[in-house]
Amino acid sequence: MSLETLHDVFLDNLKDLLSAEKQLIKALPKLAKAASNEQLQEALQQHLEVTRGQIDRLEEVFVAIEETARAKHCKGMEGLIEEGNEVLEHKKDASQSALDAAIIVAAQKVEHYEISAYGSVRTFAEELGYTKAAKLLQQTLEEESMANETLNEIAAAVNESALIADESEGEENEATEFSSSNGSSRGRGRNGSKKSR
Repeated sequence: MSLETLHDVFLDNLKDLLSAEKQLIKALPKLAKAASNEQLQEALQQHLEVTRGQIDRLEEVFVAIEETARAKHCKGMEGLIEEGNEVLEHKKDASQSALDAAIIVAAQKVEHYEISAYGSVRTFAEELGYTKAAKLLQQTLEEESMANETLNEIAAAVNESALIADESEGEENEATEFSSSNGSSRGRGRNGSKKSR
């Protein structure tokens, strides 16, 4: 598709967003399933439903501007989802709270990407005089901003939980080191220095 006019840029980005949302529909259930924090699970599951509505709304935008609703593969969302999948690969060797924190980072990267994209297309719609399309896109932009705020609130609790887990793990390690070295004179000479072998 050639980008000769602002309408072309607008349409190209709408197609990109349609692809992004469809990719997200497949990715969100995996993140929700991997999360242990109930609020995080619920937020991700709710956003899955919101995303389905956003796809319907995008299709309304295409109708409003008299264009065919056709997706163009969104490489940006593909990359963000790939990063999210990499986080899930650490599920077996990560603490639950640390994994939840990493899931929130992955989800917020997606939200920021979408906020930027929807902000741009909403502005294009306004400038091109597509009033109905602009209103529909503004609705989605507000939903993405709300989702990001929800993740911010959940992150505060999750991060605190991860910090407590880190501190207790650090104390356990110190106690183990202390018990293995305290009072044990094996391998040391009378002056406390290590014996040479």
